[in-house]
Amino acid sequence: MGNASTAANKRQIKLGAFLMETGHHIAAWRHPDALASGGLDFSHYAELAAIAERAKFDAVFFADNVGINESNVNVLSRTARADHFEPLTLLSALAVVTKQIGLIATVSTSFNEPFNVARKFASLDHLSGGRSGWNMVTSSTELEAQNFNLEKHTAHATRYERAREFHQVVTGLWDSWDEDAFLRDKESGRYFASDKLHVLNHHGKHFQVRGPLNVARSPQGSPVVVQAGASEAGRQLAAETAEVIFVAHQTFEEAQAFYRDIKGRMTRFGRDPDHLKVMPGIFPVVGRTQEEAEEKFDTLQNLVHPEVGLALLSKMSGVDLSRFPVDGLVPELPETNGGKSRQQLLLDLARRDNLTIRQLYLRIAGARGHQQVVGTPKSIADQLQQWFEEDGADGFNIMSPWLPGGLTDFVESVVPELQRRGLFRSEYTSNTLRGNLGLPYPANRYEQRHVA
Repeated sequence: MGNASTAANKRQIKLGAFLMETGHHIAAWRHPDALASGGLDFSHYAELAAIAERAKFDAVFFADNVGINESNVNVLSRTARADHFEPLTLLSALAVVTKQIGLIATVSTSFNEPFNVARKFASLDHLSGGRSGWNMVTSSTELEAQNFNLEKHTAHATRYERAREFHQVVTGLWDSWDEDAFLRDKESGRYFASDKLHVLNHHGKHFQVRGPLNVARSPQGSPVVVQAGASEAGRQLAAETAEVIFVAHQTFEEAQAFYRDIKGRMTRFGRDPDHLKVMPGIFPVVGRTQEEAEEKFDTLQNLVHPEVGLALLSKMSGVDLSRFPVDGLVPELPETNGGKSRQQLLLDLARRDNLTIRQLYLRIAGARGHQQVVGTPKSIADQLQQWFEEDGADGFNIMSPWLPGGLTDFVESVVPELQRRGLFRSEYTSNTLRGNLGLPYPANRYEQRHVA
């Protein structure tokens, strides 16, 4: 009881369940307890969302890409990454079978239009009673670009320039209606107050969007904006626009440096640093003992096909590494038009630990560059607590190794340990994603002008 009452008065860890088909480990689908067909099985996702909601997670989160990012079909055929639901469609269905957990989906600014994105997330917010979040990303692969009338992807800097304007348009459209615009007064015959509708009339370099949005203002003011970029351009965009940021770190020192950098940048935009929650990805393998945890991890590692490991590393680094000796040290990599921060993270990891190509692909087979923790509930909770209390994170995006077992392990053993320490809630404090994350309700920009 003492912990619970103390917890009510202090900052607490935020938790997201980052769900990926059969699990995050590249060989998860081969695990004896994994559902190999999970990518297109709604009951599978409904069960996972229920597990996370019972544990009082802030949100479930789905990444996405708009294409199959493997040019080698033989390699692709050895993974479970070829078929999965479009995430917004899936979250709309999950909204019906959940009550309080947040629903966050990735939608790229590179191959979408702002009006459609604004409308879909506003609709999901109404369907869920205020639980939607948009993970705003810029797509990075040529294979995705080639599904949208392009031979080559646009340059990295241009993608971020477009993303910034995309965000301006989406958030502008979300302010199309005042809070109390809809009267629906049968007696007077007035459905809405005409002075409470606002036309955006955006004219920019990348977009011309008139508006207004044909969806009433969101139950939580506007859906929560999430971001995942860690390059210089990504950090600037996050400090300016994001309310949650998902990020990958290998060491506590990297996490601290990033956390302080992002929070420090926010003041330049007149933002309160507490209005952006930094949530690194964590890949936890939990055992009752250290030996049991390592055995669980080895079970997965032994299922990694060499071609799959090499292809994963090549994709993440942006460079085809198949022409180099697999048991030789990782070579210097040329800069690419793909993701900058992840390539640098991989290089730093390889240099720090003097890894061969094979050792590096095995190192990232589960967490893909995120922090990998293999241990007991206590040792994992110790690390999360340190990162949280010493300016490395506001919370964590839990990347279960395989599903549903990896998530169940974390929920049944690590979550109670965090609760005992007063670091995580035992009950939801709000019915909205914003409320549970401790984010402010956003004012409508037109109402602000009106007040001024």
